Amino acid sequence: MIYIIIVAIGVLGALLLGGKAMSGPNPRKSLKRRVELIKERHAEGGMLAANAQAQIRKLMAARASRVEGIFSTLIPKPALLRRRLDQTGKDISLGKYAMASLGLGLFVAALLMIKGAPFFLAFFVGLFAGVGVPHFVIGFLIKRRINKFNSNFPDAIELMVRGLRSGLPITETLGIVAGEISGPVGVEFRAVADKMKIGRTMEASLQETSDRLGTAEFQFFVITLAIQRETGGNLAETLSNLADVLRKRGQMKLKIRAMSSESKASAYIVGSLPFIVFGLVTMVNPGYMGGFFEDQRLIVAGLGGLCWMSIGVFIMAKMVSFEI
Repeated sequence: MIYIIIVAIGVLGALLLGGKAMSGPNPRKSLKRRVELIKERHAEGGMLAANAQAQIRKLMAARASRVEGIFSTLIPKPALLRRRLDQTGKDISLGKYAMASLGLGLFVAALLMIKGAPFFLAFFVGLFAGVGVPHFVIGFLIKRRINKFNSNFPDAIELMVRGLRSGLPITETLGIVAGEISGPVGVEFRAVADKMKIGRTMEASLQETSDRLGTAEFQFFVITLAIQRETGGNLAETLSNLADVLRKRGQMKLKIRAMSSESKASAYIVGSLPFIVFGLVTMVNPGYMGGFFEDQRLIVAGLGGLCWMSIGVFIMAKMVSFEI
């Protein structure tokens, strides 16, 4: 009876943490707060009231960030994790990520314990799910956004080239790209334009965006503008050549991807074959594989085999990964 109560509490806690992590701001409260701010700005003494409201919002934000501060002390390299979360382009804070990871780990561990799995097996599988699954999801979101950015980035440079050839300054062409190009390219250039409006230099704004994106294509663009500012020359022609190089670079990536597809398929098959065989044998004869979750020696052997398989899959993945 106590065991069932503990498992139920674990499942409930996981659900609460997951709901708290995925829940966003209340749209009604946000709308009400914006209306109040507009009223205060147009009323007498609105400036003082707006300043007071700003101070209150800062205090509330500081209280809300206590959870993030607690997880920052527990998570190794929180700055690197924040950078990865920013690269996704989503509104995912460090606190939300940590609560989602903790909730997923507790849910998986509690589910396995309900199914009759030993405590240590449920603990390690839940730990792997809570740490590994969110990490791979964030990596997938980053990769998808970066690929979309790189595919549209040469078009943005060509648009800047046309603007420069028509006589517009480079700062105006950045604003045109921010308004005309959709997707991650427009978002990043819009952020650069907003920073320039509040007094930041173009070089500093572009370098901050380059550090956040972490792509070689955008770094090439930043270096090209920095060199042109110091040495002079035809910027439109330089950017046109850069766009052509980036297009050829993308074509080379697609060619290498096609040539290495057979090796990647072999790695996927070799890595998934033991799990497929394990599942098929379990479906045919559940009693034969049931001892795998009860005998401690089999559990240790299975975890060791899983670690060695992970090392092999990692090596095969590195063998078919090429840098351009």
